Amino acid sequence: MSATKIAVITGGHPFDVQPFRQLFRAFPGVDAYIQHTDEFVSEPAEVRDSYDALVFYSMFKDTPTDDVAWYAGRPRTALGRLGQTRQGIILLHHALLAYPDWAMWDDIAGMRSRVMRSFHQDERVRVEIADPQHPIADGMAPWQVTDETYIMDNAVMPESITGNRILFTTDNPLSMRAFGWTRHYKQARVFCFPSGHGHATYANASFRTVLQRGIEWVTGRI
Repeated sequence: MSATKIAVITGGHPFDVQPFRQLFRAFPGVDAYIQHTDEFVSEPAEVRDSYDALVFYSMFKDTPTDDVAWYAGRPRTALGRLGQTRQGIILLHHALLAYPDWAMWDDIAGMRSRVMRSFHQDERVRVEIADPQHPIADGMAPWQVTDETYIMDNAVMPESITGNRILFTTDNPLSMRAFGWTRHYKQARVFCFPSGHGHATYANASFRTVLQRGIEWVTGRI
């Protein structure tokens, strides 16, 4: 099987560059192209569509528009194509907070509201397995990770939005309870994973397993 080609799309939030790049280099069979949103949306549609999956790690607050500087491409048009093909989508960590007033991003994330009331850094989070039958969670044991957590107005839970399959949860009082879920957006498989703030998280073996399996699941490999 050929390598899985993914675009890792950043912007609007700083991150630990070297550990982040090393994270994706460690995944066997994954060819990751880390790029700023400006670069992604400026590419021709056939280039954007050539990726097997898109991993969003961006956190822009303004709803995208095509009325931007020439070097920023056409964000509204480019992102508006999401879900029109079977290209997988992953919203990683702060990407869940991106475009808070854009209903389309709500639909991709599977949340009616993505208003963050507070965030908490260096939290010790115990992650429980909510759905051991799903391929992403198959055979995993609960784990602990040091991460940044969010408290949100409408943290997604099974009863709140139909179509979400909750894989992981946490009882940390300074975190949203759902800590990983899958869904479909139009033709695309979607995996939402609130974890992933910095180096300590990137190095966590269970975090790596979940992210790698998430890539495999949204691309139909598992």
